[in-house]
Amino acid sequence: MNLVGKIGLGIVVMLVLIATVGPFFIAPEQVTFQDLDRSFDPPSWAHPMGLDENGRDILARVVYGARVSLTVGVIVVAISSLVGMLLGLVSGYVGGWVDRFISGFWFNVFLAFPGILLAIATVAFLGASLVNLILALCVIGWVGYARLIRAQVLKVREYDFVTAARALGASNARILLWHILPNAVQPLIVQASLGMAGAILAEASLSFLGLGIPPPTPSWGAMLSDARTHFASGWHMTVFPAGMITLTVLGFNLLGDGLRERLDPKQRPR
Repeated sequence: MNLVGKIGLGIVVMLVLIATVGPFFIAPEQVTFQDLDRSFDPPSWAHPMGLDENGRDILARVVYGARVSLTVGVIVVAISSLVGMLLGLVSGYVGGWVDRFISGFWFNVFLAFPGILLAIATVAFLGASLVNLILALCVIGWVGYARLIRAQVLKVREYDFVTAARALGASNARILLWHILPNAVQPLIVQASLGMAGAILAEASLSFLGLGIPPPTPSWGAMLSDARTHFASGWHMTVFPAGMITLTVLGFNLLGDGLRERLDPKQRPR
């Protein structure tokens, strides 16, 4: 992996450690603890990221928000990639009217709507909750994985080793699982890394609009929404959550670029 990928991997590992052990060591203070007499306190030794409008420790809320964002990202990417992989495999391998129905109809139906607007409509209809947020992001996220896998399957199914396996009497399930999928899944790994960044950014956007996880559970997007009217009196309320969103998206994008170069023989340095 190149230097850019290693930097992205380092950022992702750091974020995972913050989300898993951070609430116990970095910010042991409760996210709901309020000290109204010290509202809008700037960063200090006792509170490195300051306090918000309700006197809550921003560091503790940022750390817990990392756990929420990574949880949403992992679940959304896992479900979306699994659904997209299954549909892409079937569409690309079977072909014919099945391919026309899946790729020519279902893909275009979901691609016809702007992704974030479809997610907003889904959450607004079902109500704001963690489950509905994940469902909304999965609804808009599976199409990209399905199109990617379908394109790979259309290429790999014409290789000689697939033709040989078919001539030897191998079943369609065996050909798909043992011959086509291992040779078509590499781009999916890169797409999943980039999809993590997109899912986290989408979760922050929906939380900013009030359609994410309900309070008092901390979320980076909800923290930005609360801070937008207090920038003059509490600049730190905006800077630190926005910085964490930027760092997280940057880390996963750099990791995706590194994986793409690592897994693609054409991009490897000689």
